[in-house]
Amino acid sequence: MTQAPSARGTTATDRRTRRMQVRIRVVFVLTTFVLSLFAARLVQLQGVDASAYASMATQEGTRVVELHAERGVIRDRDGEELASSVDGVALTADPSMTEKNAPQIAAVLSRVVGMDYFRTVEQLRTPNTRFVWLQRQVPTWQSERALKLLASEGITGVFAQRDPFRTYPAGNVAGNVLGFLNIDGTGIAGLEAVADERLSGTDGSETYMVAGSGAQIPLAPNSVDDPEQGTGLQLTLDRDLQWYAQRRLQQAVRETKASTGTAIITHVRTGEVLSLAEWPTVDPNKPQTVAEADRGSRAVQNVYEPGSVQKLMTFAALLDREQVTARTRLRVPGEMTFDGATVGDWWDHGPIRLTATGVISQSSNLGTIRAASGLRGSDLEPYLRSFGLGEPTGIGLPGESGGILAPADTWSDITRANILFGQGLSVTAVQMAAAVNTVANDGVYVAPTLVSGRVAPDGSLTPAAEPESHRVVSRRAAKTLQQMTEAVTAEDGTAPAAAIPGYRVSGKTGTAQRVSKAGGYDATATVVSFAGFAPADDPRFSMYIVLDDPKSGAGGGSGAGPVFRDVMGFALQRYAVAPSGTRAPRQPTEW
Repeated sequence: MTQAPSARGTTATDRRTRRMQVRIRVVFVLTTFVLSLFAARLVQLQGVDASAYASMATQEGTRVVELHAERGVIRDRDGEELASSVDGVALTADPSMTEKNAPQIAAVLSRVVGMDYFRTVEQLRTPNTRFVWLQRQVPTWQSERALKLLASEGITGVFAQRDPFRTYPAGNVAGNVLGFLNIDGTGIAGLEAVADERLSGTDGSETYMVAGSGAQIPLAPNSVDDPEQGTGLQLTLDRDLQWYAQRRLQQAVRETKASTGTAIITHVRTGEVLSLAEWPTVDPNKPQTVAEADRGSRAVQNVYEPGSVQKLMTFAALLDREQVTARTRLRVPGEMTFDGATVGDWWDHGPIRLTATGVISQSSNLGTIRAASGLRGSDLEPYLRSFGLGEPTGIGLPGESGGILAPADTWSDITRANILFGQGLSVTAVQMAAAVNTVANDGVYVAPTLVSGRVAPDGSLTPAAEPESHRVVSRRAAKTLQQMTEAVTAEDGTAPAAAIPGYRVSGKTGTAQRVSKAGGYDATATVVSFAGFAPADDPRFSMYIVLDDPKSGAGGGSGAGPVFRDVMGFALQRYAVAPSGTRAPRQPTEW
């Protein structure tokens, strides 16, 4: 007979079964909930935010590199390069990849590229960024060697991108004209600054896929927006003549103990500046090595009173108005007084008798005033402005000054007298060079130019527009003055040291007191100069030299005259200008 189960046993079994069923239901609910969360997230990723997350993934694996444009070349009149761009790279890094290996990377870059070790370590460990510049304008051979060494050690995270940089093959030749760039490749001085937009071209870019190591994936899609090379400049400068003029000017500055010197050589007919030499000057490859005052062009920025070279303009006006001739006889006193101020000559003398030619050859202030006794200020001012004084020449260098020429109706008697012989007005060297060139060019002013054309990336040349020109005085007046000024370089003139064997030479010396900071003139500081052109019988080149504050006591004839002789002689030979076939006419200087 079978025994029935007890009530207590049946209850225990049922309870265990019910607990098991509860656990199963709880696990099932939790599992279903978790799976539903995953499903919802999957729907969000693949449906709602698919494009956004795809874009983020693409950006994470994409690198965009800027491709710097090659800067336009600057070359001299014969096509010799004065400024050019060479291949280089910019070294960059991803600090998230280089932080651990920073010391090893910095050691390689310090040894191969010359970078500062400690600064580089700091850059390689820059927090919260995936991009830092390490070094701009690194020669390609250096970057290739450095990256090869890092790769051989299995180190990643340092990259190279195209970054051509500027070089100046002739060093400091024409450095004051060319100017230079800052570290970002922007022109900040000289023609590099003036023509920066045209020279710099347009940067491009390259986009490519990268692996987790940062290396480019070879077969992955990439796109390139090519950079556009800048338009270059062809200058009127002659590199060899510029080099020689700078060296000779340097010698003159040293010998006369002057503060600075400037020498400008101009092609008479065209106004093209063949040389604009200054000393001290700047090497655009390393502008930081010279004082800031020597990094620009004093020839267009600095103003001063021109002294007796100004007499060329005064006598040009007198000859044009037919108020004097080369043989006009003048009684010159030992001194004259205007508005209570006494005016004298550079040498002491009593009453003397000079011709107009003699006044020029001896550079007499008092003789000039006597010759111009019938020339009112309102008559002289338009001539001076037509010679280019009182406004910038537009030569194309930054910071050009227009000088100072007050309106004639404000001139007192002493101001008028001073202006006649070169005090009481301020000029720049390039203004005076253009004015002197006007006399050599038979009375026609031609604006000075430095740029003869634009150079396209393919090397083709587009000529610049013709410079502005206008007649200032008659051809007859200019020719007469050309002959009168030949007496200056004669043995009994004020600048025999400027004479060039075999050539007839016209010239004019100048010495002016410097204006003091306290007002008035500084009796111990002068500006000496010489202006001339050759051959005098058919002028080909004109030249203007300025020496600022020579401590040796040198004057325009003794200090600047020899610079003219040597540099002008070099130019005449370089351009195969035939010696003069005639002798200078003898003009009486006394009567």
